[in-house]
Amino acid sequence: AVQDIADDLIKLYAKREAEKGHAFAIDNDDQRSFEDSFPYEETEDQLRSIIEVKRDMERERPMDRLVCGDVGYGKTEVAIRAAFKAIQDGKQVAFLVPTTILAQQHYETIRERFQDFAINVGLLSRFRTKKEQTATLKGLKEGQVDIVVGTHRILSKDLIFQDLGLLIVDEEQRFGVTHKEKIKQLKTNVDVLTLTATPIPRTLHMSMVGVRDLSVIETPPANRFPVQTYVMEHSGALVREAIEREMARGGQVFYLYNRVEDMARK
Repeated sequence: AVQDIADDLIKLYAKREAEKGHAFAIDNDDQRSFEDSFPYEETEDQLRSIIEVKRDMERERPMDRLVCGDVGYGKTEVAIRAAFKAIQDGKQVAFLVPTTILAQQHYETIRERFQDFAINVGLLSRFRTKKEQTATLKGLKEGQVDIVVGTHRILSKDLIFQDLGLLIVDEEQRFGVTHKEKIKQLKTNVDVLTLTATPIPRTLHMSMVGVRDLSVIETPPANRFPVQTYVMEHSGALVREAIEREMARGGQVFYLYNRVEDMARK
């Protein structure tokens, strides 16, 4: 079974290697203006990843690049710049994410980044009403929606793109086998950019052996504090102190607790 999967993967990537995709044009003034509007200073790794992605997009061979970096290290901005480049060439973009909350977050980030440009952003998730989803589907088919962000709803049979040029997949390993098969069908000759904070060994290995290209973002943004992890015996007083300290600075707390029975009393 493992050999069959490996054979299928190699055939898929060999087919993609041999196929001609869309060679995107080099950056224009709008692209430069859009990138200059980024409110933060890019890290060295971020800039290198952006250059690598653009270089792939400008080739005729369909891109298949994995961007690997910790949460908050700027993978989304790399993807947004790639999406902008695709839209500048008249192509549509699909941004596939594993959860509804993440879809909403990406949708809001992308809308904010594209607000000064004539780009129509759609969202497909259970947060949208039937009417809103129908309008988005119609816009994608007629080419009025430039980029759609969504969960596995994007993989439904009733969704038809007028001219899909770029597929961005966030945390592909979190999708099930059936969804992965549909993602594979979407990939045929479009450029594919995969983002991950936790690459599973298989995906990473495929990148290392050259089946996929790999960009790694290892440098944290400026002024970002390192993550501190403590493992210790349970102490209610210590938990309270940690929570109060975080609340005092105006932060947020995520308390993961494994017993549903007395969770409410916590």
